[in-house]
Amino acid sequence: TGSMKAKEKRQVLEGLADGTTQVAVGTHALLQDTVSFQNLGLVITDEQHRFGVAQRARLAAKGKEPHLLVMSATPIPRTLAMMIYGDLDVSVLDERPMGRKPVDTYAVPSSYRPRVYEYMRKFVKAGQQVYVVCPLVEEGEEPMGLVSAEEYQKQLQGVFPEYTVGLLHGKMKPKEKEKVMGEFSAGNIHILVATIVVEVGVDVPNANLMVVENAERFGLSQLHQLRGRVGRGNKEAACVLVSDAKGEFSQKRLGVLKATNDGFKIADEDLKLRGPGDFFGDRQHGLPQLKLADLLTDTRELHLSAKAAERVLQKDPALSLPQHRGLKLAVETLCNQVLTP
Repeated sequence: TGSMKAKEKRQVLEGLADGTTQVAVGTHALLQDTVSFQNLGLVITDEQHRFGVAQRARLAAKGKEPHLLVMSATPIPRTLAMMIYGDLDVSVLDERPMGRKPVDTYAVPSSYRPRVYEYMRKFVKAGQQVYVVCPLVEEGEEPMGLVSAEEYQKQLQGVFPEYTVGLLHGKMKPKEKEKVMGEFSAGNIHILVATIVVEVGVDVPNANLMVVENAERFGLSQLHQLRGRVGRGNKEAACVLVSDAKGEFSQKRLGVLKATNDGFKIADEDLKLRGPGDFFGDRQHGLPQLKLADLLTDTRELHLSAKAAERVLQKDPALSLPQHRGLKLAVETLCNQVLTP
């Protein structure tokens, strides 16, 4: 990891280079030029949506055609999947784990907050736990009118004096975060006020209510991920999206969340509403810009072009035939663009 001391890092790098270390578990730090492998055979990337196309290519380039396995719990539109994962065999798990129920989703204005508090009390009284997600860590980070986690935690502790209200955000030290999550997992924290830090990797089956403040500030896929933190046991679960946004665009987005629990449908709507550039932001830089096709409307054409590419590679894997000289040059140019940091 990037936070390791120089001596520790040097020992790890030496072990990877000479092969005495067989398995490396790491962060984006593994992508650095100083990291080399004696014989890299397998690359497994978890939370793939947090890595870019270029980053995946750079890691794979550290070995001689290593096997690749990429995993992500974030559903993405089929058209983008064909481009991002076009070189991979794709397995889609689109079924809910056994025993889990759909999460009921509501969108309400902030004037409903007293009713939201009563709804939260109902869950906590029943022995269950609650997440409250805010877009900011502290006041003054962004324009007025947004709820900050630190202020809201103090406010909620006053509303629920008989219960413990915890606080979790990305600016806390790792040990502090671990302690808070440990207390929440153990049931010692009844209501956890947090930022987007709880979007992934958090599994507390007893937490069955998610309240998202200023919901219009989050992307649809983000909101779907947050909603996925509840309903992980066999009890009824709910998600309340609090937003005063009046615009048609915001209302439409929140309406999608209310209408379906299907992450793939949500991803498609997200693509339609935000466009491919904003769907991944900078994380997926390296995606080729399409000059003729449209990701939203040309699914059939993209599918046909992918099949055509497969047929060409079956006949001429190295693109060595004279008629493929121009195609090979275009592919090499694109690869060089993707691999350039």
